[in-house]
Amino acid sequence: MIMFFLIFLLSYSLFFCKKVNCTNKARLHCLFILLLTCFSLMLFLYSSHYNLVCFIFILFLSLIVIDKKHKILKYLLFFAIAVSFSVTLCILSSVFFQSLVFFNEVPISKFLFSSNWNHNATIFDDNIANDFGIVPLLVGTLLVTVIAILVAVPAGLFSAVYIGEYANKRVRYVINMTLEILSAIPTIVYGYFAVIFLSPFIKKLAELIGLSVQSENALVAGVAIGIMIFPFVTSLMEDAIRSVPKSLRYGFMALGATSAETVWHITLPYAFPTIISSILLAISRAVGETMIVLMTVGINAQLTFNPLRSVTTVTVQIATLLTGDQDFNSIQTLAAYALSLTLFVITWSLNAIALFIIKRK
Repeated sequence: MIMFFLIFLLSYSLFFCKKVNCTNKARLHCLFILLLTCFSLMLFLYSSHYNLVCFIFILFLSLIVIDKKHKILKYLLFFAIAVSFSVTLCILSSVFFQSLVFFNEVPISKFLFSSNWNHNATIFDDNIANDFGIVPLLVGTLLVTVIAILVAVPAGLFSAVYIGEYANKRVRYVINMTLEILSAIPTIVYGYFAVIFLSPFIKKLAELIGLSVQSENALVAGVAIGIMIFPFVTSLMEDAIRSVPKSLRYGFMALGATSAETVWHITLPYAFPTIISSILLAISRAVGETMIVLMTVGINAQLTFNPLRSVTTVTVQIATLLTGDQDFNSIQTLAAYALSLTLFVITWSLNAIALFIIKRK
């Protein structure tokens, strides 16, 4: 009954707007008000908080009808920005102050330069029984990130060049749609793919070569993360390549250059700053990945640069320290805050460098 009534209202309003020769803008306003009315009616029928529903409806109606210069809308948009900025500031403040509490227990020099890490560390008589050194965590994160970038950047760059310079519209559409589908896959699916397929494949390949490989290693995690960020890298680099002015390309080709020479001498040098910033953003994405490395690398910290050995990363330790029933004021929780602060500084620095490179261009 309600649906028939709403359909009748919608049909009658459209017929009325057409009959009185309303402008398109008036028709949109009328349609938008009608949809808000229908939405408020449905909420009124199925919700007990009808006073709040009426207030929201009156607020939107005043924005459309009364606010001709959109001043109220501007204030609302500014309020939304202020809320998002305030939430970010609160998150950073909580992480920073909890990290200060951790550094009161563990000296910052010991945290930054010690090569020992044990997430099961405890306190006896106000003394730390084990070290909380972040060096093996940073080395593991660096190792996984380098492998991921070596996998994603060359493939992403070549794919972006093909999409932007050689592919026709139909092929470009199919490839871009496929990349969007790949980028929408949850990271846990990539983690299962790494555990079920990549890990046994790399282990068998290493045994054929005569190398010793552990079941959990940095190579599997790096390859899986590289596959995950491949659509992200390709999209960024394609935008960089397509931003090159066509006049430069056509002018160089008019001098007798081939398409390959144009790409090598004109397109890539012109888009090089944006490509570098894309790589930095990809590094930031790889550094912050959690689920894949949690499923494919170990939790025990080892200071090694061998990709076939088990390592751990900053994000893995954050997830490990905060798993289970932990006391909020325990040394493990405080260590997770310190690691979060370190991770934020790294990713913020990479994003700032990428933004500086883009603006310098």
